[in-house]
Amino acid sequence: MRSLLKQLVEFTAFVLVLPAYGLYHLGVAMVGTEKAFPGWSQTFSLLPGLTGQYLRRAFYSLTLDRCGGNACLSFGTIFSHSTASIGANVYVGSFCCLGAITLEDDVLIASNVSIMNGTQQHGIERMDIPIREQPGVFTSVTIGEGTWIGEGATVSADVGRHCVVGAGSVVTKPIPDYAIAVGVPAKVVRFRNEDASIEDRITETERLVKSVTQES
Repeated sequence: MRSLLKQLVEFTAFVLVLPAYGLYHLGVAMVGTEKAFPGWSQTFSLLPGLTGQYLRRAFYSLTLDRCGGNACLSFGTIFSHSTASIGANVYVGSFCCLGAITLEDDVLIASNVSIMNGTQQHGIERMDIPIREQPGVFTSVTIGEGTWIGEGATVSADVGRHCVVGAGSVVTKPIPDYAIAVGVPAKVVRFRNEDASIEDRITETERLVKSVTQES
């Protein structure tokens, strides 16, 4: 019964967003997707409560590359590009800013997180041209399956599967699978699938190298 009721609510939300979807496509025809999409993302981000969650998911299922089942996109969270991809069972907290990114299944994103497309979106080499007019490079960023990004983190590089990124961390380089990374810039402190910390493994490696050197 509960599953049937949920399906009915999702269908109702889908029907309710169809007029907005039609207006969105009219905007796309007039100014292009790049300019039309962010405004609608901002509009839907302001819808409160559970109703807002259902309406956002319905709208994004029509406009994003993918918006998986049971994805929860909270109040105040906006997407800057329609090429974003959201997996199944993804949770995104309030007031996040997300670019053209991929969130794989079961990703958890806390509130106030920014996930951007690399650190070279604006050129800065020339002094005779404003930075806003210099070409940049947009890098595709993926957050791997089952990863948790903590409160207030900033991410500009890939994060692997089943990782944990600490609150307030700044990810500027790729994070491998199962890693726990913290700090500014974020550094791996240990792996979830191993008992030893990074420091312990480095110490052990140095000990083994020293032992081999002495024997030779």
